[in-house]
Amino acid sequence: MAQTVCVIVSPPDRARLDAIASDRNRPQKHAERARVVLASMGRDPVQLVATQLGVSRPMIWRWQQRFAEAGVDGLLRDKTRKPGKPPIAAETVARVVALTCADPPHQATHWTGRAMAAAVGISLSSVQRIWAAHKLQPHRVRSFKRSRDPAFAAKLVDIVGLYLDPPAHAVVLSIDEKSQIQALDRTQPGLPLKPGRCGTMTHDYKRHGTTTLFAALNVLDGRVIGRCMQQHRHEEFIRFLNEVERAVPVGKMIEAVVDNYATHKHPKVKAWLERHPRWRFHFTPTSGSWLNAVENFFSVLTRKRIRRGSFHSLVDLQSVIKRYLAEHNAKPKPFVWKASAASILAKLDRLSVSSE
Repeated sequence: MAQTVCVIVSPPDRARLDAIASDRNRPQKHAERARVVLASMGRDPVQLVATQLGVSRPMIWRWQQRFAEAGVDGLLRDKTRKPGKPPIAAETVARVVALTCADPPHQATHWTGRAMAAAVGISLSSVQRIWAAHKLQPHRVRSFKRSRDPAFAAKLVDIVGLYLDPPAHAVVLSIDEKSQIQALDRTQPGLPLKPGRCGTMTHDYKRHGTTTLFAALNVLDGRVIGRCMQQHRHEEFIRFLNEVERAVPVGKMIEAVVDNYATHKHPKVKAWLERHPRWRFHFTPTSGSWLNAVENFFSVLTRKRIRRGSFHSLVDLQSVIKRYLAEHNAKPKPFVWKASAASILAKLDRLSVSSE
């Protein structure tokens, strides 16, 4: 292509081009094409014109040629493009969706994009577009556990009632233990986080023992009473109850939410409760630990201090847990439960209907 082109523009055409270039209501592409032709009226090199307008040289040549062939009207319309690939038939889309929701062949656990493309006879990208349009993700799976406790509804109403409307002159505590917390020490130091590279840690480790964290979350103010012990038998549980008993002001009833762990129902624990009449246990339903508020505290503790930590000894692990307890209690936040028992039961009923 010529590197220098002088476009001859008649006075009427120039007036139209000036009007198009300055009209803000026209499409931007029309104004840009008009400016290309106006800038090409001199004898400047194509590269200079392209640099001034911030476009490419092929674009300059294209619209110079179009103006020479069709005048100003040629700048205002686009040539028709060659037809692309025809859209996928609705029957094919329906077949992909149906197969995705069915069991895959050859004892596979789930459908893959390439397996579906081979089965239907379309490309992998087409399968991916169909899955995206129908929000299908066969590579993902979510776990669940539904309680089969015959007294599920009664226990749910009882515990949710404590969270939503705690009784007057009472302290609502969520009590549980996080057992088998391992003091793991990495065999080599990891590399720090850097731009473009995540932090690293070795896959192997050294074990320095385990500890059990007993914790009682005060639902009203968010404070946590915690203590690390070597085991989680009924003896340690009773010692922890004594510690909580001393921490709660005299004259207040203690409504404690606990799970169905055997330690919590030990005969000696029941005898301890008889000697302390202000205590009352509220047991969560079987497989319903999500009703125990302190589980959220355990989850945050694991993510922030334990999972990626490296501990040189059991004492080191316990000191980290104690420091986190102190930091948490320095700025506690009340536990807020929003869902009512009726809404939870209604949701479970809907899930039951949809699964049938």
